[in-house]
Formats: sequence, C-alpha cells, structure tokens
Amino acid sequence: MVVYLDHAATTPLLPEAIAAYTDALAVVGNPSSIHSAGQNAKRMLEDGREAVAASLGATPIEVVFTSGGTESVNLAIKGLYWARNADGTRPRILVPRGEHHATVDTVEWLAKHDRAIIEWLPIDGHGRLELTALADALERHDDIALLTLLWANNEVGTIQPIAEATALAEGRGVPVHADAVAAYRHLTIDFASSGLAALSVSAHKIGGPMGIGALVLSRTASIEALIHGGGQQRHVRSGTQDAPAAVAFGVAARHPVAELSPLRDRLIDGVRAAVPSAELRGDPVNRLDNNAHFTFPGCEGDSLLFLLDAAGVAVSTGSACQAGIPEASHVLLGMGLAEDDARGALRFTLGHSSTAADVDALLNALPDAHSRASRAGLAARTPSLGG
Repeated sequence: MVVYLDHAATTPLLPEAIAAYTDALAVVGNPSSIHSAGQNAKRMLEDGREAVAASLGATPIEVVFTSGGTESVNLAIKGLYWARNADGTRPRILVPRGEHHATVDTVEWLAKHDRAIIEWLPIDGHGRLELTALADALERHDDIALLTLLWANNEVGTIQPIAEATALAEGRGVPVHADAVAAYRHLTIDFASSGLAALSVSAHKIGGPMGIGALVLSRTASIEALIHGGGQQRHVRSGTQDAPAAVAFGVAARHPVAELSPLRDRLIDGVRAAVPSAELRGDPVNRLDNNAHFTFPGCEGDSLLFLLDAAGVAVSTGSACQAGIPEASHVLLGMGLAEDDARGALRFTLGHSSTAADVDALLNALPDAHSRASRAGLAARTPSLGG
C-alpha cells in the first residue's frame, strides 16, 4: 500500500464527492436547455456553485466554473491584462518571483505575443513577497495592468501578505488576482472583504474531481474572455457547463476542514530528528497547515523521491526535470538558495486522508533513502557523451 504524502499535487476524492458525482452523471440534461430536464441539471449546477461561493465568501454570480486552476489563472491574468491594456497604455504586469508555473508561463506568453512588460518583484528568504518592492513599483509606474500573486506558495508553503499587497495596489487603482489553489480550504478566504478583482481555485486540491476549478470574479472587474461561443457564464467563459463535476465540487467545498497543523509539526520534527542536516524551507510559522518542505544538502531531490517511492512513500520535489537533467526549483532560487542546495528539495504535503501512521512510515523510510541518496551525490549538470 502506498503512503501518499503529495496532497498538494492532488488529494484523493472524498467518498461523498464520488457518490454525488456518480449519481449526478446519471442525470440527463444540458443546464442551458429550458425544458424540465435541462432545468433540473441547472439546479444541480447552481447548487454546486452556491456551495463553492459560500466556501470562499463570495456570491454565486461571482463564481465562474473553469476546467481547473490553470485555466482560471490564464483567464484572470490574460483577461484582466487585455481589458486594462486595450489601448496599449498599461502593458506592465507585476509578478513576484516564485509563482506557480501557471502564472509564470502565462505572463511570459503575454510578453512574447502581446508585448507585456513583466516586472518581477523580489521575495525574501522564506519565499514571501517584499512589500517595499511592491510599493516602490506601484509608485514608479503608472502603466500597470495588474498585480498577480499566490495566496500561499505552493512549494514551500509560505503564506503571502495578501491583504497588505491588495491594499497597496488598490491605492493605485491596480486590480489584483490571487492564485489560491494551494491555500483553498487550508486558510480562511473571504473574497467579499479581500479587495481582490479575481481569485483562482481548483476542486481536485480539496477532495473534488479533476477537470473543474473556479475563477471568482468581482462583479466590478472588467475582463476579456478566453473562450467564446455561447457566453454561458457572464460572457466570461463559454461552453456547456459540467453539472456533475460542479455537484461534486460543491460537496468537497462543504466538507468539514481537517486540522492538519499537529500532523504537519510531527512530520517536521521527525524529519529533523531523522536527518539533522535537513533544512526546513518557507516560513517556519506562517505556513500552510499541510506543507513541510525541506532541502537535503548533498542529495539530489529526485534520488530521494525515487528511493522513497520504492519504499512505498509518495512525495514531491516541487521542481522541474527536463530531458533527464535535474533542474533547481525557481522558487528556491528566487529565495536566494544556491543551485546545488535548491536541487536537494522534497515537499511533503498532507490531506484529509493523512494519518500519523503515514508520517511514521515516511520517517522510517527516510534515513535509508537519505543515506543512499547522499552516497550518490548530485547528478552531473551536463550529460556525458559515451563512445
């Protein structure tokens, strides 16, 4: 049996969500149809929307269902950018270093294809946005389309100063998008009082199905659509809406929130005891209740991951690997770590199904995996050509 400690990547479907999903799949009807079957599907859809809205302190009309967090982020950033820069006078996007690739790749696409100017804001050694740098950028520029930032860092778990950042941006008339995919249901989110223009979440991070997420969009926000053809959701997102997925999303959104901090702290203390050289990354206090991110000096994160996987424990490095060559996490590099240190990263994340026995299984497997990974050392940066 696999011990699963990668809930930040995806968490298992809640049994209640599975039951609601399968029941809803048997109901025929397009939510846009006006006959009774269609209106029955629409009632199911809107019940899911109401549940998601309530879990985020939003109104149902503000919840736009998408295919997941990545689409929500794309819609928010591109849509706000296109609306704000329609006349070419606001091409600048403020982005902290260490954002999720859904954001990084989106703004880089806009820079390449739509002449966006990306201003990367520094983060501190815990991965937190430096507010003085944000305030300075807002003061220096009057051509800013938007600010986009994580609610909490998906790799190292640091909670970002959302309220302070939003207040600074609001003071300059700059709309803010928050990627709350990692933070959703781990932190209290009240969209109504947040001052945000847009917020992105995803169902499969909270026990709902893959393939559905939401963009919470303020009724006062101006945005351009990514997808056209029907205008089913406020003309912001077209396409037949997935009522069964919305139902299951709603069930997950209503599910009681587990208190994971004690189990997280047990994991952190255990890793430190098992491998004294391991270094906790991210804010030691103001972090997500399910996240424990470590670097292991002299080890390749991928080596540790594969060795733990062979021992039946699933974890994550949180970094990219291209063409078989390990790549250091851009988050850790943005925090100021040397590349070799950044390459020895592992992220352990808990969820609704996690138990003390799961943590103990990791701690039992870790010393041997670390010993073997230490002997292997760091992989060569350039592949050798055999002959």
